[in-house]
Formats: sequence, structure tokens, C-alpha cells
Amino acid sequence: MKIEDLTIEKITEGLKKKEFSAQELTKEFFQKIEKEDKKIGAFLTLTPELAFLEAKKIDEIVQKGENLPPLAGVPCAIKDNILVKDVLCTAGSKILKNYIAPFDATCVKKLKDAGAIILGKTNLDEFAMGSSTEYSAFFPTKNPLDLEKVPGGSSGGSAAAVAANFSIFSLGSDTGGSIRQPAAFCGIVGMKPTYGRVSRFGLIAFASSLDQIGPMAKSARDCELVFKIISGKDEKDSTTFEKIKKEKKIKTFSLGIPKEFLKEKIEKKVEKGFESAVNLFKKMGAKIKEISLPHSEYALSAYYIIAPSEASANLARYDGIKYGWRAKEEKLLPLYFKTRETFGNEVKRRIMLGTFALSAGYFEAYYLQAAKIRTLIKKDFEEAFKKVDFIIAPTTPTSPFKFGERTKDPLSMYLADLFTIPVNLAGLPAISLPCDRQENLDVGFQIIGNFTEDEEILKLAQIYESRLLNK
Repeated sequence: MKIEDLTIEKITEGLKKKEFSAQELTKEFFQKIEKEDKKIGAFLTLTPELAFLEAKKIDEIVQKGENLPPLAGVPCAIKDNILVKDVLCTAGSKILKNYIAPFDATCVKKLKDAGAIILGKTNLDEFAMGSSTEYSAFFPTKNPLDLEKVPGGSSGGSAAAVAANFSIFSLGSDTGGSIRQPAAFCGIVGMKPTYGRVSRFGLIAFASSLDQIGPMAKSARDCELVFKIISGKDEKDSTTFEKIKKEKKIKTFSLGIPKEFLKEKIEKKVEKGFESAVNLFKKMGAKIKEISLPHSEYALSAYYIIAPSEASANLARYDGIKYGWRAKEEKLLPLYFKTRETFGNEVKRRIMLGTFALSAGYFEAYYLQAAKIRTLIKKDFEEAFKKVDFIIAPTTPTSPFKFGERTKDPLSMYLADLFTIPVNLAGLPAISLPCDRQENLDVGFQIIGNFTEDEEILKLAQIYESRLLNK
């Protein structure tokens, strides 16, 4: 069977029927990575020893005829800001270039327990701050659909690994669109869960009230299978919770399209792709309504005060004393300065923005106002969900752009997350999937659900995908 045709369920079936072993499959994936990743740059670190050790355990279970765990033998990749015990974890930064993780992130432990095979750690924008993976301190990742274009960010390496068939699924983190935007750019599926559905324990923090770990795969079904494993309450993360509401059955449904999103400058290709998705939903019998999210126009401004403010506090720990890279200075102040010189320009920019917004005399004028806007955005979504079951919108205003096109203009880079940021501010679940599977694969749209309706958006995404296949 071809690697590109494999899914989680097909791997489980193949192992049960002894069509291949977990070790053979793992070897095949590593061979593909070694052959092709030089031109894409999806991985920062490969973990063959760990992978073959886990694969051997799966093969032993098969030989004994015991029940296989849910993700048995499934090759996966982990974004390099999520800790895997005894493996290098850089967060895409020189300041952590020698940092070996002392423990597993909760989601990684759950994957290991479920039998997944971790192939390596993927590239990202430094500390997950960026929308193109050009801000990695090591090298940029290229888009497997077009090597001259960016894969999106910050989870660009995770998206590229799935799109290039280097892994069946990957984990990313989404603070303002960092799973959904690269998923759209690389023609795959990426899910940002409800804030608190997946533990953040073991995730290197960017903005703690916004960060959320989620799955990326070629299909919504694979995302669903991974989400089932990684979600749930965790005593090591007090913001986590179990789903309280019963899962809704999707028979007839209404979809809202935010009129404010369509007022923005959207590339013709994206507009066309989104229209085709809307038309397909209409054929499926969905009721389409125009809705309003009146405060979404302030979302970008609010986000770029809240997120850098939290980053300013979170990144203060990289002082060269506790852990991370340390400058060779004897006096304390020069030690701080020299150590922090290793931060990239984008990280420095955001730390400065955040420190300014939190400083005396500006806190009320900036941070407090941004927090108020965040509350209003949450209320906008609450009102919208009284009228419709789900909200759909383009994932990004543009298709992938070329390398270097936006690095000199940070504002145009920030606009790549225009449609994803409101969802993070509201803490809601959303999933990005390609509008079409035949043409314009690099154009995605997102399905946004009400609070804790993660399972429902995954089901709707699968209904859309099956309809797309039978179009």
C-alpha cells in the first residue's frame, strides 16, 4: 500500500491482518523523510531510536494476538514547542538550542500510551510567533504544494510533514490561527479545540490564555481519532475540563456567514473557493444565514496587545540563569542583555509591544481596553450561536505567499490571521479543511462551533468531506 493512501484506520487494519509490521512501516516513513525532507525542511529533530522502540512494542502486541491500542503503529510528528521526554525541544529558538525535555507533555504521554510512533519534532516560527515559518531561528520550511511558497505558521513544519506524507498526523499549537492557517496553506485539515479541552502541560508558552494544542491530518476523521486521545481533564493543567454537554446529532443544520469577514479584502482565489464550499453546503440542505460579529474588526488590534503582553511575561524566564542558552558574562546585567540578544527580531518586537502595553501609564489605555474588546467578541459569538448551529468563514484572506514577500512588513504578516484570531479570543473550537480536493488545494475554510462543540465540528467536517468525494 502507498504511504499517501494510509489513514489511522487503514494502519490498524493492516497491522491486524499482518500486511506489514509497525517496524517496517516506521522504516518506510524514515526513508521517505531522509530522501525528501532536505528540500522541504519540515523536521528540526528526528527520533529514530524512540520510534523503533515503540514500533517494536506494537509488533510484540500483534504477535501475542492482544488488542491493539487506538493509534497503534501510527507515525506522527510533534511541533517543537511540545515536550517529548529526553528529546531536544527548541521552540524554534537559538536560546533553547540545547534544551532536552525532562518530561513528556500530557498530550505526548497520551499519544505514547495510545501506541503512536513519534518520528520527530517539526519546525516552527520562533516561540510560535509568526505566520510563515520564516521566523524559525534555524531554517524556513517550504510548502510541499509549491516549494517557492510558505507553508504558513507557526505550525508550518507540522502542516508540511502531513502534506508531504512524512507523517499520518501531527500536533500543532494554535494561539491566533497557527494550526488552521498552515493547514489551509498546505491543503490539509487542522483543528483548534475549545480552550481547555486539551492540556497545555508541556507546551512552551507563548500566550497562556490563548494557546491550544490540536491535531493536523489529511482528513477530519483522522483529526477526530487523535482528538479523542489527547483531549480530557488533566490535573497538571487547571484550565482543562471534560465535555459537559451531550454531543448533538447533526441532521439538519444552519450555517452563519459573518458579513464583516466578507467586507475584508479577500483574494479572488479564496473567494471562489469559499463560494464553492457554501454551494456544496446548500446542496447538502444547510440553511445559510448572514450573521454579524460587529466587534471582530477590532480582534486583530486586541490580539496584538493581549498576546504580546502574555508573551512578555512568559519569555521573561529566559534570562540565562534557570535554563536555556547562557551568555559568557560575569556580571548580571550584561548576562541578561547578551543572553536575550539571541531572540529573533519578531520575538523581540512582540516582547517590546507587550512590555509597553503592560507598563505603568499604558496598562489601562491598552491592555484593559483589549480585554474589554475580547469580552465583546465572546458576546458576539454567543449571540450568533442563538441564531445558527455553526459559523463558516474563509480560513485566511489569501492563498500562500512567496518567501520574503511579507517579512519586511510585519503588519501584512499579521493580517494572515485576520479570520482565525476572533475564534482564539473567544476560546471556541474551529477546524480548517480544504474547500476542494481537486483544484485550489491551498485554499481552506473553517467551521467554527459553539463552546465545547468540538465533536460536532469534527462530524460536520467529515460530512462535508464525504460529500466532496462524491461530488
